[in-house]
Amino acid sequence: MNPKRVVEQEGFDPELFDALYQIEPEHFWFGARNQMIISTLQRYFPSFTDLMEIGCGTGYVLAAIEAHFPAARLTGTDYFAEGLTYAARRVQRAQLHQLDARNIDYEQHFDVIGMFDVLEHIDEDEQVLQQVYKACRPGGGILVTVPQHPFLWSQFDERSSHARRYTRTQLSERIERAGFTPQRITSFNSVTLPLMLAARLKNSRGQVAYNILNAFKVNPTINQLLMHLLHLERQIIQAGVSFPAGGSLLVVAKRPTD
Repeated sequence: MNPKRVVEQEGFDPELFDALYQIEPEHFWFGARNQMIISTLQRYFPSFTDLMEIGCGTGYVLAAIEAHFPAARLTGTDYFAEGLTYAARRVQRAQLHQLDARNIDYEQHFDVIGMFDVLEHIDEDEQVLQQVYKACRPGGGILVTVPQHPFLWSQFDERSSHARRYTRTQLSERIERAGFTPQRITSFNSVTLPLMLAARLKNSRGQVAYNILNAFKVNPTINQLLMHLLHLERQIIQAGVSFPAGGSLLVVAKRPTD
């Protein structure tokens, strides 16, 4: 891997990569999302051989996939070269490449393409989904997570360079227009929704200096409690229950066989 540095900074502040690299292993949100991704892959794509993650960032998700699917061929991509330097520290087997998801060179190549809290950063999200459809093999599919509920929009979204928060209908319709057939749609991070609402209300009260990293600071005891609650939530989702509301949205969709 020898990625060039991207000069144009779109959709994300690459200076956050270093902080995220330190935060992710201990923070309940990242750990719970990883467990959700792994369990969903095991259920819907148990025998995949080729997977690409778009927007792999520091490699935290990709390293977990690598550990749970040792026989799979993995490709990690990111718009920012800075993220790939951190990902290279975490992953052992995956190929890492710099890539603009609006223009994907691969065609009918991957069994699974994952985008985990990436699509909301890109203005041209429908163009990305069309490119992803092109890169996905017939019979393969996508696994997507995004922040949910526009009413939760806050300074956190602005400082995270989000273009939008999705409704369930918005994301489902865009995925279908790209050609995919949704297999499963559910909210998650539902048990943390009251905390998110409280945080949004607090930050709306004229706070001048907003530091996005403060949003990741959690008391260790509360952090462990939330990990346990989200573990229970994941088990309920695995049992077939789809939550109607939550901080995040998960969609599994497949490309029809030709």
